[in-house]
Amino acid sequence: MLTHIQVQDLVIVSRLELEFGPGMTALTGETGAGKSILIDALGLTLGERADAGMIRAGSDKAEVSAHFDLSACPQARAWLAEQELDEDDDCAIRRVLQGSGRSRAFVNGRTVSSSQLKALGELLVDIHGQHAHQSLLRANAQRDLLDGYANHGPLRATVAQAYRHFRDNDERWKQLTAERDQRAARLDLLRFQLVELDDLALSEDELDQLDTDQRRLAHQGRLQETCARILQLVYDGEPALHDQLGRASGELSELSALDTRLAPSVELIEGAAVQIEEAASNLRQYLDALDMDPARLQEIEDRLSRIHEIARKYRILPAQLPERHRDIAGEYQQLEQADANLDSLTAARDQARDAYLKAAQTLTKSRRAAAERLSTTVTASMQELGMSGGLFAIDIQTQDSSASTAHGLDQISFLVSANPGQPAQSLAKVASGGELSRISLAIQVATANCISIPVLVFDEVDVGIGGGVAEIVGRQLRQLGEERQVLCVTHLPQVAAQAHQQLQVRKHTKDGQTFAEITALDAADRVNEIARMLGGTEITATTRAHAEEMLTRPQSGGTPAKAAIATSSHRNTDP
Repeated sequence: MLTHIQVQDLVIVSRLELEFGPGMTALTGETGAGKSILIDALGLTLGERADAGMIRAGSDKAEVSAHFDLSACPQARAWLAEQELDEDDDCAIRRVLQGSGRSRAFVNGRTVSSSQLKALGELLVDIHGQHAHQSLLRANAQRDLLDGYANHGPLRATVAQAYRHFRDNDERWKQLTAERDQRAARLDLLRFQLVELDDLALSEDELDQLDTDQRRLAHQGRLQETCARILQLVYDGEPALHDQLGRASGELSELSALDTRLAPSVELIEGAAVQIEEAASNLRQYLDALDMDPARLQEIEDRLSRIHEIARKYRILPAQLPERHRDIAGEYQQLEQADANLDSLTAARDQARDAYLKAAQTLTKSRRAAAERLSTTVTASMQELGMSGGLFAIDIQTQDSSASTAHGLDQISFLVSANPGQPAQSLAKVASGGELSRISLAIQVATANCISIPVLVFDEVDVGIGGGVAEIVGRQLRQLGEERQVLCVTHLPQVAAQAHQQLQVRKHTKDGQTFAEITALDAADRVNEIARMLGGTEITATTRAHAEEMLTRPQSGGTPAKAAIATSSHRNTDP
């Protein structure tokens, strides 16, 4: 609900501050007084295009602020939370117009883009009349309104879920189908690589062993020559190191009898002799086992050459070949199963499509029945609103499965014929702004319980009507005000008298400048304003009595709500 609006230096408004309450609020005033300025200001807070020409002459900027209570508007609260702009149940929107033509927008004190502001505005206020901000002209809004009227929430959820399931299967099926040729070529390549790597049969630890054997066989001559020479040096030669250690040990042993401090040295030399003997034994065994085998060396070198060649081909290190072998085998197995998966996925896709079509057809059938009921109700309301012979219809065109969406298969259009004999046309093509407003009013009244937008604005809804029809329009606006907050710009007393509260717009000139002010009317002021609307500039006792009768007559739609703005502090001020 709109609770407060503040305007500064906009067109002919110097400063304006108003508070609003629930129900229906009528905005009245003489022709040319500027009744639509408030609607224009509200439109700016909803993201409508800003124009530097809207800034009051002599000012460098204009500013509009609007405050909303979102306690009964979960969609707007959810949107704000998603955008990280939420602040409990309050929403403060501010729009600043610069003389350069640029504008800035703020929601709850944080800067927002024009697209964000427009998206939020569409959840808060719907303007009907000769302005562009009308949700009823959008195809999606027409579909949502019909579904809301028919309580299609659960059915639409079923259709949306079935659509997502079908879409996921269909996208996967299309992907596998498109990849079939590529998959066949890939399988041929993988098959060749598998044969190649299978033939290579490289185990995890074979490469290290081959490297070790290759180094040993490549240097076998050096190994044999050096080991034999060392064996001669330490044991088999003359004089051998082992023999010299034996003699040294014997001599020191004799001396240790003279000086026991030599005993440790004797033990160490004797131990060294033992170590030399063991080393000689190991070297002898090594030389006996050492076998010159040029054929084996060539075999190992050929094997290593093949391993390195294949590693270069795959652009990896030789040690990574076993891992690549496993990867290729896994991919090959997966691709081999793809055709089987495709057959299974085709069946799942067909089943999901059938489930979706069944749910969508159920939704279509229910929509057609609801469309007939709503068309009949709105058509009857149009007759009461001065469009005798007018017709409202809802056209539902069901598409084939190729046009499936989460909302079903239907394209829904609101059609209207405002006069007898005229063909029904799209609601967006209705020429008369007043007729469009009244048709919108009829639709809004018929669907009041399923409207999610909390604030409805009707601008000049009573153009071209009068008498009893005007009173019916007023009653329907008041009835709508019992469900939503309604703001109505009107020049008819029959409409204004039905309002829960009333604002008056006046224009005056001071020091060569024009100013507009908007004032909340108390009970006495309302009598005078209704009397003016009835009798023109001269208010007689008769017109005043008529005005009092209109205001005290029992209104349809319940007891008038308490006026939300009644103190002089809320009047517009000028310099």
